[in-house]
Amino acid sequence: MSIGSEDVLRALDAVTLPDGKPLGASGRVGDIAVKDGKVIFAIQIDPAEVNALEGARAEAERVVKALPGVSAALVGLTADLPAGSSRAPQAPAGAGVTPLRSGPKNQPASAGKQPGVPGVKHIVAVASGKGGVGKSTTSCNLALGLAALGLKVGMLDADIYGPSQPKLFGLSGKPRVNEQRKLEPMERYGVKVMSMGFLVDETTAMIWRGPMVMSALTQMLREVNWGELDVLVVDMPPGTGDAQLTMAQQTPLAGAVIVSTPQDLALLDARRGVAMFHKVNVPVLGIVENMASFCCPNCGHESHIFGHGGARAEAEKTGVPFLGEIPLHMDIRQTSDEGRPIVATNPDSPHAKAYRAVAQNVWERLQAGGGAKAGPRIVIE
Repeated sequence: MSIGSEDVLRALDAVTLPDGKPLGASGRVGDIAVKDGKVIFAIQIDPAEVNALEGARAEAERVVKALPGVSAALVGLTADLPAGSSRAPQAPAGAGVTPLRSGPKNQPASAGKQPGVPGVKHIVAVASGKGGVGKSTTSCNLALGLAALGLKVGMLDADIYGPSQPKLFGLSGKPRVNEQRKLEPMERYGVKVMSMGFLVDETTAMIWRGPMVMSALTQMLREVNWGELDVLVVDMPPGTGDAQLTMAQQTPLAGAVIVSTPQDLALLDARRGVAMFHKVNVPVLGIVENMASFCCPNCGHESHIFGHGGARAEAEKTGVPFLGEIPLHMDIRQTSDEGRPIVATNPDSPHAKAYRAVAQNVWERLQAGGGAKAGPRIVIE
């Protein structure tokens, strides 16, 4: 039996919001995508409502999953406005808006701390201002480096449009759904992994709007049985868009790691990444300089193809820690392509040791108090 968006909306009338209105008729439900038995949509909220409406989100997911012909449902909360919806009430005429201000006045009574992920102690976002700097490879080997320290580690591949972690970890297949209707992460080399790449064919183009991306991220973060983890590493998509804002607003991030290559063009984008996390009050644990140098395998001559030391200088300039340098080397590329990341399969190589040194620095930063901080609020006076 096939269903459409109208069937989903009718079912959602059985979900009652805190104000007593049925969800289906509330105008809060964004675009509904139905394909191959999977239903995906987002519920429009004000950021201050995230805790109050989490129960309605979970109930909406349960109701939709119970519909005949539905095999899975992804339901998220989003502060993005769906097409055609009305905007939230504006401030009265003459009211002043004071953004990004610190202190008690910046925390209204309704503003709660972002809910954490049960069992996960630290969530670390690995980001870059642009693509092509080796962020996913760095994320994978950082997670393995943390696991090599004896920590319990998970990897969330949040790059919805270009998931890379299944390839890097050499994983395939679809995750199992347990008795609690939660997804069981895949596991390899001692790291638990969840990615959109497990849920869709690798040739499928993810042509999704922001609310759908945020819905998928919310479920992969909160509807996965992560168990007890010391660190959950999140491989972010490049840039400073919906995914980054979703993680910052809905997740108590312990901090962010910025990956850049040494040349000026990449550093410009890395600078934007640092600025974005600062604006949403997420600690920047440091910057990693990837592809820092190339050593010729034939003659041993070291070349700085993309320059050298730019990320270290940028870290000093922006006042954030420098976490280390990763060389450009054939072994890193080859093991990554084969799904045999170098930290796991050749841990004594100098390249693996470079990743493990970065992991050690990240862990020391987390232990030194790089705890999660609530995002900035806008105060209307």
